[in-house]
Amino acid sequence: MIAIPGDFVRSTVAREGEPGRAWAARLPGLVVELLERWSLTLDGEVLHGGVGVIVPVRRGDKERAVLKLSFPHPGNVHEPDAFGVWGGRGAVRLYERDDERFAMLLERADTSTLAELADGDEVVRVAGRIGRRLAVPAPRGLPRLSEQAGAWERELLTDADELPHTMARRAVDAAVATVRELGREQPDTLVHGDLHARNILRAEREPWLAVDPKGYAGDPAYDGGTLLKSRALTFLEADDPRRAAHRVVAGYAEAAELERERVRRWAQLHVVQAAFWGRRHGLRVARGGAALDELMVFADRLAEALVERA
Repeated sequence: MIAIPGDFVRSTVAREGEPGRAWAARLPGLVVELLERWSLTLDGEVLHGGVGVIVPVRRGDKERAVLKLSFPHPGNVHEPDAFGVWGGRGAVRLYERDDERFAMLLERADTSTLAELADGDEVVRVAGRIGRRLAVPAPRGLPRLSEQAGAWERELLTDADELPHTMARRAVDAAVATVRELGREQPDTLVHGDLHARNILRAEREPWLAVDPKGYAGDPAYDGGTLLKSRALTFLEADDPRRAAHRVVAGYAEAAELERERVRRWAQLHVVQAAFWGRRHGLRVARGGAALDELMVFADRLAEALVERA
């Protein structure tokens, strides 16, 4: 019997409702079916992320791998496409895929992540080098980030008008300008889409490999923004949060071989969006109350600090 972690089932049901409950109930049978089809044997307990389970397995030749099954969602559709294009370049290898079941057989990496490194500068450098390697021509059929620009602009203007916040108008205006000037026309480059330190794992074939891509076509500097946003809480401990934020921008841009100004502008947009998202939906680290209010005010100040070059 395949045991699915109870906390994963509960979080899936809480997020997806009855469809999540029905999918979680089918999971053990889906795992058994794929084990048989791909000639796999179990090699450890079932693990999980936010939207999928990870089953350690061995292939017929005893090679270590993982079977990943994700909740069926549009945001998970193009993950195997990205892995297929990279072919192991900066990311785990894709061995098999079953798109109907949102299932993949992937190269196994360690469970330790880049986020566990104490050296923040090294975290940024590694992420930047990974981002550079992942920035290859995008295949046809991937969702284009440029197609989201219209929705981004409408959401920014609506949120700034409807939500109580302490963000200076110039910060909102800068984010809108980024959408209009960088968001509507973007290169046909494969973008990870969720590149942060927890999505970069230690590995055997290479020191670090990326996992969990969204698979977009767009500006590779976009990933610098996702990386900075994920590092934002570390700025709370900095003597000079503004300087710390710009240090991440500079470090990522250098390692990824990107224009610093483009990384800064995407990062500023990400922070503004996160500040409004948190006010509407809460954050994983603070769902509401005074703790969330304090973080949102900090996000407002960070958005303002990133408006101009360091």
